[in-house]
Amino acid sequence: MSPHGNRRPATSEEAAALSSDLRLRMIRLTVERPLTNKELADRLGKDPATTLHHVRKLVAAGFLEPLPPRAGNRGAKEIPYRSTGLSWQLDNSENAVAVGEAMLHAFLGEVADIGLQDVEQSRLVVTVDPEELKRRLAALMDELAAQPVKPDVPRVAIYLAVYPGD
Repeated sequence: MSPHGNRRPATSEEAAALSSDLRLRMIRLTVERPLTNKELADRLGKDPATTLHHVRKLVAAGFLEPLPPRAGNRGAKEIPYRSTGLSWQLDNSENAVAVGEAMLHAFLGEVADIGLQDVEQSRLVVTVDPEELKRRLAALMDELAAQPVKPDVPRVAIYLAVYPGD
C-alpha cells in the first residue's frame, strides 16, 4: 500500500511542473491568497519574465488558476493566480527523485528567505517499520491539509524527510 492513499499518479506534464523548486514555492505562496505575476516575482526575488514562464507552466498543468483581472498601479491589468490544491492530490512516487530534489531546494530557499532562527528542527533515529511510519505521517499530513484556512490561525510550512538511519 502506498503512503499516498487515494492520490492518483501525476501525469508527465504535472510531474515536470512539480520538478522546479521555484514553481513549488509559487504554489505555496498562492494557497492563502492570490498573487499576480509581479507580486510573485517580488516575493521570490526574480524578474517578472522568469516568473511568468513558470506561472504559465503551472496554469497549463492545473496547479494555478487565473482569477478575473483587476486594475493595478496606473490602471494596468493584473491577473491574480491562486493555487488549486492539485499538488497535494497527486502521487509523485514515479517521479520521486526529480520532485524530491525540487522539494528539498524549495525548502532550503524558503529557510534562506526567513532565516534559520525561525525554523524549529528535530532529528531522531528510531527503530520502526518504515512503511508504517510513512503511512502514519501521510495520514497526519492529509488531515492537516484538509483543514480549512482560518484567518486567525497562523500558517506554518512542514518539510519532512524519512531516510535510512544507518
